[in-house]
Amino acid sequence: MRQLNLMFQTDEDILKGHLEKCTKKKISLVITDNSTSMLSMRKKGAIISVRLHRIFLSSDREVLDEIAGFIKNSKTRTPHIRDFINQNIHQLKRRPPGKIKINAAGSCYDLLEMFHSINMEYFEGQVSASITWGSKGPGKAAARRTLGSYCSVNHMIRINPMLDNRGVPRYFVEFIVYHEMLHADMGIERNTARRTLHSKAFKRREKLFKSYDRAIAWEKKRW
Repeated sequence: MRQLNLMFQTDEDILKGHLEKCTKKKISLVITDNSTSMLSMRKKGAIISVRLHRIFLSSDREVLDEIAGFIKNSKTRTPHIRDFINQNIHQLKRRPPGKIKINAAGSCYDLLEMFHSINMEYFEGQVSASITWGSKGPGKAAARRTLGSYCSVNHMIRINPMLDNRGVPRYFVEFIVYHEMLHADMGIERNTARRTLHSKAFKRREKLFKSYDRAIAWEKKRW
């Protein structure tokens, strides 16, 4: 895969031109430091207003092509964007430490109950991370891309509140919780200077989840 870091880094004009060429649409591009809404768009007549976090200035072609696909169709699946965000979350500007609000009890699913059950079944009770539903964002389409995340700085797992819905199978929510607990348990491996978020060992353990095949099939169908 050819990296485009040198081509796009700190040059939003070239990135804007690339997205316009791929989408064949007129784009107004704004680069932000907003780590809550890292990719969003809104149509303004014939122009599409796109807001991107600046970490995307160093993304590769697969991620950029997926951004272009998202601009053309906000319902398209975005696995490369999701992985890129997770792999580069350490680059985000962090707010000063403060009191973190924990909200594990959703209207449909109780994350803490899931966490304890999964912890005992798969991790011998050894994972000590906190878990909470994330904050609800302004748009469902933008919220879809990251279903869960683990922050090693505050040892916190956040689950997308969009999953707190009876239309989402319990086994799928449990799979996302299990996935993030694996990150908390295994940490980030390094291969020379490169961070490896989903190593071969991680993927092997991920498949040990009892509803892995069902969860992957459901995700492919819905996202």
